[in-house]
Amino acid sequence: MSQSLLLVPGLMCNDAVWAPVMPFIANAAQCQVVDHGSANSLPQMAEQLLRAAPDRFALAGHSMGARVAMEVYRQAPERVTRIALLDSGYMPLAAGDAGQAEKDKRAQLLHIAQTQGVRRMASVWVQGMVHPDRLSDAALIEAIVAMFERKSAATFEAQIQALLTRPDARPVLQSLNVPTLIACGDQDLWAPLAQHQAMQALVAHARLAVWADAGHMAPMERPQAVADTLLDWLVEDRH
Repeated sequence: MSQSLLLVPGLMCNDAVWAPVMPFIANAAQCQVVDHGSANSLPQMAEQLLRAAPDRFALAGHSMGARVAMEVYRQAPERVTRIALLDSGYMPLAAGDAGQAEKDKRAQLLHIAQTQGVRRMASVWVQGMVHPDRLSDAALIEAIVAMFERKSAATFEAQIQALLTRPDARPVLQSLNVPTLIACGDQDLWAPLAQHQAMQALVAHARLAVWADAGHMAPMERPQAVADTLLDWLVEDRH
């Protein structure tokens, strides 16, 4: 019996973010993509996931989904068999000007979603979310924009609230005692490599993978490379 693998999408994402990867890993795990519904906090998203999850499962999160995955481990470490954290971060909202700048940036995108529509917001947002060379890949850009468009501005607001109130995940990283993968695209401008190196430094046994020619949306940009990394992680021993 193959292991259960819960795939956790990020901000405004759904099963479309994982769809390009899933065919490559379907024989290695029973995959299920999580839906955050209208939840407006990371702990609430984790609680929802745990209520619907098998007793024991592997967990891979992308972007905000990786923060949800860490919150799941905080709440129920005994149920998680292994964890993969892709294109994400671990720090709470910064104090002072840096934190305000993040709030302002997210508020600007929310305003666009509320006044001009989610599709217009997504068209702006995506510019910094893929490798620069992929901006001319019309099919990829449309897939990302269309994925966002399936969510409402109200969902966007709830998920922004969840991110702005995100917990400090450093204690979770330091407590991880299962096979751990930390990975990102080499051109992830939103969650850069240095951030993932800092995360790896908090987890003595973690493996760091970097995908060439990929930005923040690595599972959609480089699905084969992401899948190959996940396949290695799915069979990895703790020590």
